[in-house]
Amino acid sequence: MRGLLTILLFAGVAWAQAPETTNIPQVTPSPVRAAQAKATAQAKQPNDAPAAAGSVAEANAAEIPAGSRIPLLLKQAISTKNAKEGDPVYAATAFPFVINERVLVPAGTYIQGKISHVERAGRVKGRSELLMHFTTMIYPSGYTIMLPGSVENMPGSENTTVKDKEGTIQQDKTTGKKVEDAAKGGAVGTIGGATAGGLATGGLNGARVGAGLGAAAGIAWALLKHGPDVRLEVGTSIEMEIQRAIPVDARRIQMAKAEP
Repeated sequence: MRGLLTILLFAGVAWAQAPETTNIPQVTPSPVRAAQAKATAQAKQPNDAPAAAGSVAEANAAEIPAGSRIPLLLKQAISTKNAKEGDPVYAATAFPFVINERVLVPAGTYIQGKISHVERAGRVKGRSELLMHFTTMIYPSGYTIMLPGSVENMPGSENTTVKDKEGTIQQDKTTGKKVEDAAKGGAVGTIGGATAGGLATGGLNGARVGAGLGAAAGIAWALLKHGPDVRLEVGTSIEMEIQRAIPVDARRIQMAKAEP
């Protein structure tokens, strides 16, 4: 009996000293927790989005070089007879401007500017002059950039030339025209004066005096009248020169659709 009790006593002590084990249930992550964990892991990784955006912006960057010449068509008539400094100038591109097989300025793009200087011809000397500068380029899509543009050439205007680097448009010399007008004025004055003098005096001498006075008056009128004005008609061809490099966004240019 004692032996049995001894065995039971040792068994109880051994059972008491054995480590306790706890059954831990296996928890399966929910879809929400899995998504959150994935987002957290991605947030810890390097973000390549800014670099990609920078690459796209760089690929779309373009430039209209300084000295580029773009053909325009004038949209309104301009004359030194009534033009004033500060008056607006309206034109449009006549042909696409292309660099490296990329259209940077499509045909039909609006060009706006202003008149900077107006000078009419004098009675005896001096010629009419007109100076204008281009300030804004408006693409058909509405994309707008600021310009420093000047007149380089006037291939569509008769009797005018561009006299300096600023783009001043000057009326051609009219010396021959004045001589022609003086001759015509003298002839008309001679006839009119001779007729008037002959009728007034009833004699040949009166006709001669009248002819002389009429000729002098006709010549004076022709020589002292104002010289011709610079006049640019609607549709006049103008060559615009870009005075400094202009950065443009090629992506916004591609969105633009030219006028029909």
